[in-house]
Amino acid sequence: MTSLTASSISRRGLLGAFAATAVVAAPTYSNAAGFLRGGGDIRRIKMYNGRTGENIDTIYWIEGQYVGDAMSEVYRFFRDWRNGQTHEIDSRTIDIIAATQNLLDSDQPYTLISGYRSPQTNSMLRSNSSGVARTSLHLRGQAADLRMQGRSVAQMARAAAACRAGGVGRYSGSNFVHMDCGPVRSWGS
Repeated sequence: MTSLTASSISRRGLLGAFAATAVVAAPTYSNAAGFLRGGGDIRRIKMYNGRTGENIDTIYWIEGQYVGDAMSEVYRFFRDWRNGQTHEIDSRTIDIIAATQNLLDSDQPYTLISGYRSPQTNSMLRSNSSGVARTSLHLRGQAADLRMQGRSVAQMARAAAACRAGGVGRYSGSNFVHMDCGPVRSWGS
């Protein structure tokens, strides 16, 4: 029979207790909107766009309704910075971003690397990289590539995957996470 020392109990015991508590306390919702339920009557995103130098800190959903003016602001913020084209951004993508931001429990804004991509921009990126999909969800306003100061790619990807609401791509070498509202899947390292 093995006896446990006080130090092994405290370390292993605390880690085990934390893991068990996290599993029991974890939300059981199967999508990002579920993570946002019960979080109050508002939904908010806070982001910075390094390409344009713009910031957005907006409440885009109040008491069960998306706020039209705020959503228009989000569409403009997510525009293709290369040519200025805007596109409607799928509200599910915005919900995923807001839910992961809540799960990460950080005051830092996300940095938007890529939101909407026009067909011209996507073609140009595809010609320069094998990692750009021909039918990218960026083309439909259903994806965003993001980073956050003080949070690792692994932390952001875990938070996004916990939402079980879409695709999560880890791009550790480039320090960003892809989040989309497409089929639930994950890739990258």
